[in-house]
Amino acid sequence: MKKLLAVSLLLLLTVLAACGNNEENEANQDNTSTQESGENAQESENLTEVSMVLDWTPNTNHTGLYVAQAQGYFEEQGLDVEISMPGEAGADPMVASGQSDFGIGAQESVTEARIQDIPIVSIAAVIQQNTSGFASPADKEITTPADYEGKTYGGWGAPVEKAVIDSIMKQEDADVEEVNIVNMGNTDFFTAVERDVDFAWIFYGWTGVEAELRGIDLNMQYLTDYSEKLDYYTPVITTNETMIADNPGTVEAFMAAVTKGYNDAIENPEEAADILIEAVPDLDPELVKASQQWLSPKYQDDAEQWGMQDLAVWENYADWMYENDLLERELDAEKAFTNEFLPEK
Repeated sequence: MKKLLAVSLLLLLTVLAACGNNEENEANQDNTSTQESGENAQESENLTEVSMVLDWTPNTNHTGLYVAQAQGYFEEQGLDVEISMPGEAGADPMVASGQSDFGIGAQESVTEARIQDIPIVSIAAVIQQNTSGFASPADKEITTPADYEGKTYGGWGAPVEKAVIDSIMKQEDADVEEVNIVNMGNTDFFTAVERDVDFAWIFYGWTGVEAELRGIDLNMQYLTDYSEKLDYYTPVITTNETMIADNPGTVEAFMAAVTKGYNDAIENPEEAADILIEAVPDLDPELVKASQQWLSPKYQDDAEQWGMQDLAVWENYADWMYENDLLERELDAEKAFTNEFLPEK
């Protein structure tokens, strides 16, 4: 009996000791978790919150941003970056007014804004050459700007559209007044050309690549084939003058991270495409991968480094806009853009 009691007592002490050890371990784990949570919270508190607004739904023009976010490049620079879609007003007004610290814009819209004394500034060219142009299904038999006569163009209602069409049609003695110009709003290219539109202005790197995947042959008139002055930067990354004056360190840190993101996309398009697909699951993976392969070599192209902008490009396009009565006065191009926040090579 005494032996049985001794064994029972030994078992009880063993259980109590185990419970004590478990409680101690749990307490230690709780302390460790609390400590880690506190450290993470402190790290988050130490990051500078930054807002970035896109110009449209996410696509391969934006890949470098998502790569920078996924790879921790923003955090390395002490930034907590939120990427968002634009509201009805668009990205440029949000950036100019300070509602967003950075945005995606285009040289044409920045030029127009600067003429109206809106303090928006381009700080990097996402793509070096203009990859846009007028596209139509091959069965429409539109092979040159002269063929636009008698056809319907679907656009978004901006005066620059008619001016661009007019300028390239004039080179073939054709008349823009013979073109039926309609506003197709948010209707996508493929729906529009099946319904009531003959040609539209597209970026080949997205819509053109999608046509290839759909097995649709396109005829394409790239703007750069008709005028050097139409080889402008689109898209660009923008900020505003106040941000540059008050927070130059944040702008520099942001551009350091973004540059790494786009350089990764240049060197590893397949991996970059996977990052964009994971970040935006609604996108068509096949389209993203094909578009990324097409676009990645064009991010930097023949520039000294990704993001660089040339004064002559800004002056040429502004001159073209002024000559076509799209600007009230000439642009001070040197104030419209800057390369100063790009990292040194």
